[in-house]
Amino acid sequence: MSKFTFPKDFLWGGATAANQIEGAYLADGKGLTIVDLLPTGKTRRSIMEGNVPAFTPLENEFYPAHEAIDFYHRYKEDVALFAEMGFKALRVSIAWARIFPTGEDDAPNEQGLKFYDDLFDELIKHDIQPVVTLAHFDVPVHLIEKYGSWRNRKLVDLFETYAKTVFSRYKDKVKYWMTFNEINMLLHLPFLGAGLVFKEGENRQQIKYQAAHHQLVASALAVKACHEMIPDAKIGCMLAAGMFYPYTCNPEDIFQSMEKDRESYFFIDVQSRGEYPAYAKRFFKDNGLTIEMEPEDTAILKSHTVDYIGFSYYSSRTTSTDPEVLKNMTSGNVFGSVANPYLEKSEWGWTIDPKGFRITANQLYDRYQKPLFVVENGLGAIDEVTAEGTINDDYRIDYLQQHIAEMGEAIQDGVEIIGYTSWGPIDIVSASTGEMKKRYGYIYVDRDNEGQGTLQRIKKKSFDWYKNVIASNGENLDN
Repeated sequence: MSKFTFPKDFLWGGATAANQIEGAYLADGKGLTIVDLLPTGKTRRSIMEGNVPAFTPLENEFYPAHEAIDFYHRYKEDVALFAEMGFKALRVSIAWARIFPTGEDDAPNEQGLKFYDDLFDELIKHDIQPVVTLAHFDVPVHLIEKYGSWRNRKLVDLFETYAKTVFSRYKDKVKYWMTFNEINMLLHLPFLGAGLVFKEGENRQQIKYQAAHHQLVASALAVKACHEMIPDAKIGCMLAAGMFYPYTCNPEDIFQSMEKDRESYFFIDVQSRGEYPAYAKRFFKDNGLTIEMEPEDTAILKSHTVDYIGFSYYSSRTTSTDPEVLKNMTSGNVFGSVANPYLEKSEWGWTIDPKGFRITANQLYDRYQKPLFVVENGLGAIDEVTAEGTINDDYRIDYLQQHIAEMGEAIQDGVEIIGYTSWGPIDIVSASTGEMKKRYGYIYVDRDNEGQGTLQRIKKKSFDWYKNVIASNGENLDN
């Protein structure tokens, strides 16, 4: 592998989410949240899209997030393993319903606050920077049931209260924050992304973009509060990234790929530039959408833009206007993609495109001229434990080698990247499928799709590989 020069203070580490790792779903006063209503099986995707049968867990369903990998009780053991790998940063999220169980409680839940105090203290003890997402597919179910979640302006104020509460509590411990995880997911999986539940006959597009506006205002108000309360902190947005390629050089394909990219860039354009782009205004007009805004919203968005662009990258996407080509879609990709004949796929149908990582990073930096933070990247795969108890995940090492190398190339291109936290440094519940067999980690967790297993942690081959990558600051990518 080529040698790359990464910044000396580059933040190597891993990324997790409260709802996929913590478990303890009702422990110490926590309220129900979005993923607590997402079972495994056939209905999961439909529920994520907003067709929610009930606001309480059903007896005949299995909800993998309820226990997850029990990080809530085992975080010291896991943080020690991350420290052994040499992590400089760990991305986590705070579960909103641990702090405010209903979302509108008179006072925050002290037990929930204390858990994150203890977690951040443990990270800092090991010289690991907490990188904290305020909302990672997370809305208290009470707010969904009572207000319709982010379709209601009321959530802007409640989110601001939540944000100010955790900024005040952790201002001396956390210097890197993000507002909404993969904010553009709202358009594709609206219940997962924003707690939106739809009734028969509703204009879903209108509701989604109204909810998006409320999240964008809430994000700006969180940026404002963070800058005022923690002046030495940095707060960013977070995009599910991965550019769309046109399938051919037909101008219609090229125009459609631009429009597909803009669906996602729309959110970051507002969060980074502080105003609605012209193409979005035309889209609203052409589709008969009217976004209700308060008079002060324009100034709020303009005055409180993010410090950096956080993004996830797993794969590129491909689009076409040819009905015959559209018959060959890949499975597993939330965004929908035509199969790219030049690329291999993962076991879940996600295209593997390291060069696309470099292209995406360059496009984001060209567009925003703000520092980038790669806060998710990884390979979901089935891992086998050998008779000797080892896991030889060379396929994961190969994927990460190639992607980190292309990230190194992007840095040489002049792209400012402040860190890389690969997704799921320890096996966790898959957000898209609820499976445990879709594993991303350097650390194996003994748990299966039915929730059976000892939860024992086992280092994979990639554990020592990533340890060497970090120790060499990205210069040694060899297996």
